[in-house]
Amino acid sequence: MFLANTWEDYEVLDTGDGEKLERWGSVILRRPDPQTIWPKADPQLWQQAQAHYHRSDKGGGEWEFFTRLPERWMIRHQELTFYVRPTSFKHTGLFPEQAANWTWMQDIIRRSGRTDVKVLNLFGYTGAATIACAAAGAHVTHVDASKGIVQWAKENRELSGLPETRFRFIVEDALRFVQREIRRGNKYDGILMDPPSYGRGPSGEVWKLENELFGLVETCAQVLSDQPLFYLINSYTTGFQASVLRNMLEKCVVRRHGGTIDAQELCLPVTTGGVLPAGASGRWYHGEYRL
Repeated sequence: MFLANTWEDYEVLDTGDGEKLERWGSVILRRPDPQTIWPKADPQLWQQAQAHYHRSDKGGGEWEFFTRLPERWMIRHQELTFYVRPTSFKHTGLFPEQAANWTWMQDIIRRSGRTDVKVLNLFGYTGAATIACAAAGAHVTHVDASKGIVQWAKENRELSGLPETRFRFIVEDALRFVQREIRRGNKYDGILMDPPSYGRGPSGEVWKLENELFGLVETCAQVLSDQPLFYLINSYTTGFQASVLRNMLEKCVVRRHGGTIDAQELCLPVTTGGVLPAGASGRWYHGEYRL
């Protein structure tokens, strides 16, 4: 497994009964997680929750607040700083399990010894991976279909004190952007993507992962440079296991560039014991950059 165990400001305190209890800085949140089918290890611990997200039988849900929380607050991961806040879709603006991938990409970029590394982040969300790569010295193109989310990413960039010259923020459909980059002849040394199971583009385009992902991965492979460093695919969709990501990378990237694939579960350590499964990642890289 890829274990995100480098946090100080974030912690999974306990899990069970379809929920997880997390510490985000000094704020403790209780959120649904359908994979935690075991009993809670420490039921008393859950009384510390300051907010609880309840799912609705009709879809979606809402937060119940037990104390007044800041509109948003900051948490740190190593040299990076991000804004987080409870959103109406249960998320906080950050996926902490991805820290395992941030440190992996940073190490590859730094060990390359290059100052001209170009990275493409598709479905970039609030920019944590974008900022991690830029902090390691890369120039990053960040693409997301939501204008508001891209603004959040820009604010995170400012929060981490990184220069604007290392970033290009694009509000656009991911596939359309990559198709245009192919026509322009633009190339990238690293590609990462964190596609949703379902979504809509800025013009109402429907995205359904099982129908679109392979075509996107194959198209993106065409904008890899002649000496690429990495290609990362993340998936939170049930049924898209690590082996599915491995197969796509084999067909779309290894056949062009050789290299090595490592595809595993993403997990977070749980303070009361065990780990919390949090999706899967498929990593492609040249063997010389293996950690």
